Amino acid sequence: MKKLLIVGVILFFAKSVSQEHFSGINTSQRIGIVNAGINPAELANLSTTFEINIFAASVKASSNKVGFSDLLNSSNLEALQFSGAGASSLSFDGEINGPGIAYKMNNWGFAFTTKAYAKLDVVAVDSQLGTALSQSIANSFLINSSQINSTDNQRLNGTSWGEIGLGAARNLYDDSEHKFNVGVTFKLLFPGSYANFGADKFNGTVNNNLGNLTLTNTFANLNIAYSGNLGDDYSKSSDYFKSLYGKLNGVAADLGANYQWKDTDGQHYKVNVGLALKNIGGMTFKSNNNAATNYTLSIQGSQSLNLNQFQNATSLKEIERLLLASGYLNKTNNDKKDFKVKLPTIFTAYADFKIIPSFYATLYTQQKLKNDADNDQITSQNIVSLTPRYTLKNYEVFLPFSHSEVSGIAGGIGFRAYGFYLGSGSIITALISDTKQADAYFGYGFKLD
Repeated sequence: MKKLLIVGVILFFAKSVSQEHFSGINTSQRIGIVNAGINPAELANLSTTFEINIFAASVKASSNKVGFSDLLNSSNLEALQFSGAGASSLSFDGEINGPGIAYKMNNWGFAFTTKAYAKLDVVAVDSQLGTALSQSIANSFLINSSQINSTDNQRLNGTSWGEIGLGAARNLYDDSEHKFNVGVTFKLLFPGSYANFGADKFNGTVNNNLGNLTLTNTFANLNIAYSGNLGDDYSKSSDYFKSLYGKLNGVAADLGANYQWKDTDGQHYKVNVGLALKNIGGMTFKSNNNAATNYTLSIQGSQSLNLNQFQNATSLKEIERLLLASGYLNKTNNDKKDFKVKLPTIFTAYADFKIIPSFYATLYTQQKLKNDADNDQITSQNIVSLTPRYTLKNYEVFLPFSHSEVSGIAGGIGFRAYGFYLGSGSIITALISDTKQADAYFGYGFKLD
């Protein structure tokens, strides 16, 4: 199961340079489509008639074990990822914002957006299990056993999908001091590819006899689900981008509210506050390559499962076939050719405060509302961040500092020149303190009166 649990993840992580995208620029005073991405009510704050998004991309990777320097210097990332005690988690998350347009008309703001997402996650994998499976070759001269008793649902999950958003915001109150908006974005979802392997309540023993790995005295509840390219091969990063947009087969919504306490000049604010519920909904995967099945894995008495046979497996289909051929896998439900996956519903809140003229600071939090352990759930992270920023009309510099539940503390830097922006939420801490997060983003858009 080495390939199943880690190899695709480690390769993808190492190639990328988890999940507040566009950290710092998404609460910029240059209100645009990227701001509406965290709160649709911001569309009513557009400063010009049109906002055109040409392209933007953000990529993030985070781990609770592997540091930034390890990516550059270590030849055994698998061992590092599963080192120490406790569960091991790793996340890769990419977002692409394609062409989009926002339009301001009187007290209304409207937007049409296009986006694509690719995610790959290792969720709460027991470090002893990961070590036993990932180091079978390196420890081929050892004789030992590892007892695994986990109450978590250990998951490997990959998902790609596309999205078209239709947003609208309305200003409800506006005077010389105060402004209040509400907004909504309806999302049309285009599921691309999906793969999930879940091992819930895994209890068993991994035996290493001079490199011959076997599994004995084991019971676990398994979920194996796949659709599209990821059913055939989950270890190739290119497969996550080959089918970002499938057929329309899901809907979701973002809801938001926004308040501003205006500055005396009438052009800026003293405080800008926003609240939003994002990703309320889900999508159904349908393809000729679909399967979603629950099993029990039971290996008792003198029985044993040869784990070395999984070393070269790169697809869930192949893993499933080998497990079924072993005779230790039993179905607990009928195959589902179509299955629904829930988006990562989150609550976001932010407040941007004026400290002195041209200098602001933003507090931001993102809190997930769903359980990442559920097999039909796309994952998310809890995040808190603080972003000091120096803002002029056409230029901006900001320093986002954040804490996420997987990788801990990270700090970065970003800048904006007119409609072009570039930044990272982790580059500073990556260079000075070996953070366990790596990310970068850039984008370009322009305004028209």
